[in-house]
Order: sequence, then C-alpha cells, then structure tokens
Amino acid sequence: MLASLEKTPLTIFREMKLFIIVWVGQLIASIGTTISAFALDVWVYEQTGSVTQFALIALANTLPLILLAPVAGLFVDRWDRKWTMIISDLLAILPTVAIAILLLIGRLEIWHIYLANTSSAVFMAFQMPAFIASITLLVPKQHLGRANGMLSLMNGTARLVAPPLGGVLLGLISLQGIIALHITTIFLSIGILLLLQFPQSRTPDITNEGSSFLKQTTYGFTYLLARPGLLGVLIISAYSFFLVGGVQVITTPLILSFAPVTVLGTIISLFGVAILAGGLLMGIWGGLERNMNMIYGCMLLTGVFLIVAGVQASIFVFIVGIFLFFLLRPIIASSTQAIFQAKVEPLVQGRVFSIKGAIEAVGLPLGYITIGPLAEKVFEPLMATDGFLAGNIGQIIGVGTGRGMGLLCIIMGILTISATCIAYFFPRLRLVEDELPDVIDEVALATPAADIPAMAK
Repeated sequence: MLASLEKTPLTIFREMKLFIIVWVGQLIASIGTTISAFALDVWVYEQTGSVTQFALIALANTLPLILLAPVAGLFVDRWDRKWTMIISDLLAILPTVAIAILLLIGRLEIWHIYLANTSSAVFMAFQMPAFIASITLLVPKQHLGRANGMLSLMNGTARLVAPPLGGVLLGLISLQGIIALHITTIFLSIGILLLLQFPQSRTPDITNEGSSFLKQTTYGFTYLLARPGLLGVLIISAYSFFLVGGVQVITTPLILSFAPVTVLGTIISLFGVAILAGGLLMGIWGGLERNMNMIYGCMLLTGVFLIVAGVQASIFVFIVGIFLFFLLRPIIASSTQAIFQAKVEPLVQGRVFSIKGAIEAVGLPLGYITIGPLAEKVFEPLMATDGFLAGNIGQIIGVGTGRGMGLLCIIMGILTISATCIAYFFPRLRLVEDELPDVIDEVALATPAADIPAMAK
C-alpha cells in the first residue's frame, strides 16, 4: 500500500502527460497574450497620459467574464470541451487581428482597444471554464493539486515575464511585431489541442434537460446552494481574492511611504516571484491529502503574515510579510479548485466553475473599492502625527504616512484569523471532503500513452 503511494517523478509525468502537453500550449498562449496586453497598455498610456485608462481597460477585460458566467457555463457543459477551447481561442484572436490592421493603416484609436478587449473577454468567458473543467478529464484525482499548482505557475510565469520581455520587444519589434507574436502563440496552442484526443466523461448529466433556459443558466447557483460545504469553500476563496485586491491597492502608496519610486517596480516583481514559487511548490508537491486542512492552515498563516506586514514601519518587514502572503495564494487557489474538481459532476462543471470564477472575480475589485478608500479617508488620518489613534495604537506601530495602511493590514490579518477559526466550526465546510462523494473516479481519466498525441477525431 505504501509503495503505491510513493511514485517517482517519471510515473507522475506519465499519469499527467496529456495535461502537461495541454498546459504547455496554454502557457505559450498565456505569455503571448500577456505580453500583448502589456504593450497595448503602454500604447494607451503614451497616447493619453492617463492612468485612469488602465482601470477602464481592466474593466473591459473583467466585466464580460462576470456577466456571461451563467450562460457560458451552460454552453461549456453542452459542448465538447476541447473544441470549445479551440473555437474560443480563434474567435478571441480576431479583435487582435483587427487591432493589427488598424495599427498598420494608422487608424487605431483608444476606443478600438476597449472594444477589442471586451470582445476578446466575451470569448475567453467560454475558454477559461472549458479549460478548467477539462482538468478532471485529463488528470487522476491524486494529481489535482499538482495540476492546479501548475495553473498558478502558468499565470505567475506570464505575469512575471510579460513586463520585462514586453519592454524589450517593444524596442526590437515594435507593437506590430508583438501583436504578430501574440497571434502566433495562440495558433501554436490551438495546434497542440488539435493533435490531442481528450477523454470523454461517462458521468450522466444530473440536470433536467427539459427545464427552462433560465433554470439551466442559474443551475450553478442552485447547485452550490444545495451543497453548503462547497459554497463555504467558494466564500473562502472569494474572500482570499478580496484580500489580494486590498493588498494590491495599498501596496504602492505604502511602499512609497518607505522607499523611492525606483524601488517600487523591483518590489512588485518580487511579489510576482512569490506567486511563481507558490505555484511551483504545488506543482511539485501536490499538497496535503485533505485540502480543507491546507486551506485552513494557509488562511491562518495569511492572517499572520498580514499582521507582520503592517506591525512595523519597516520596508523590509513589509516586503517579507507580503511576499509570504503571495506565496500562499497559489496553494489556497489550488486546494479550493481541487475540492471543486473532485466533488462537482464533470458534466456540470462548466456551469459551476463559471459561477465560481465570476464570484471570485468580484472579490478582487471589491477589495480595491473598499480597502482603498478606507486607507485614504479613514485610517491614514487616524494614524497621522496628530490623529485620533496617535496616542494609543500609534505608540505601538508608529504614526505618520503609511501607518494607517499598516493598521489596516493588521486589521485584515486579525479578521482573517478570526473568520478562519469561525469557519472551522461550520461542520458542512470542515467535512465537505467526507460528506460529498468523489465524482472524478467515475470519469475516463486518461487515454493510453500510445494515443498521445493522436489526431483529434
């Protein structure tokens, strides 16, 4: 029994071979897409000189993913997942081709960028849940943690590589060349998908196909409401996204209160390294057998690291605390995703995962719009040299610029630890891995090694 649990890296590679091939293609596409997005952001800033435009571009990228989640999830469950990814990629690249043509003839304008980003995001609302829902078809249950860690590694790699590489490529091949590179990477990833045969789920669809379109599109919500343990996992995940939004919105001004602007970029890149390292750790290790224990432990440590980051007016202490905070992010995300993949029937994963992604996506901007104003309008004045809290809390953590944001980090840390402890006493959440049956064992998880790659039917 013990011998069966101890697998060599070669054995793990063989069992995850199909997923790894797909992952490589998606990594190539992700790097190309992120570099292109970075270059377009630079172009927009050079044309307008407005930082506000970045927020509008981010909104154009995010809003369709949230609004279309119920509908996209329904069709992802009805369509072949591999072909959904291929067609979505093809359609999502068309707006980029249009930008390239407009740029070539000298007619590109700012509103074209917004329109193109929104159009691409519409199609990516189908591609992303199709990819995530395919993982249970490509990976044995015992490797879900590794697979999800590799997803975090993919996202972290793209975000870390894009800014420096995009800056170099802008000088070498200009924006037109970067867009051509983006299109090339997408077609490479599509080519890889075309060469592969995805296993098909044998799990029957548990939804009522005769129900109305409205009931079908809202099925993801009703599915989660009927399973409070899964809903609790999703709430924890969304809250962790909220924390990320809160940390991101105060990081820049807090760092600038300690150090000059020349240091800011280096520190933010360092936090990207933390996300990359966390994804790499999960990709190699795979996590604990019980994912809920991993989630509880990491959320408690998240609270501790937030307190550490805010407790002292020291740039070194802040960097250490936030670095460790971001290091845990891929571990939390991988563990929550593994629970959903193991417990949600494969033929409804598109609907459920789309709703999951939409709710998590809301958490990020919610952190921006709540923590940001609280820091600027409430806590910074309270912790000013002559502020209301200067004579008590200020004697412990210091006063002046940045100390209000430090106090806010401490409060977020305390709330995270408290909420995690409360969540532990919710039995449906704590026992979700025991009470809900595993569904992944009912799926054809892998094709024989000889069939990889094989031409798609």
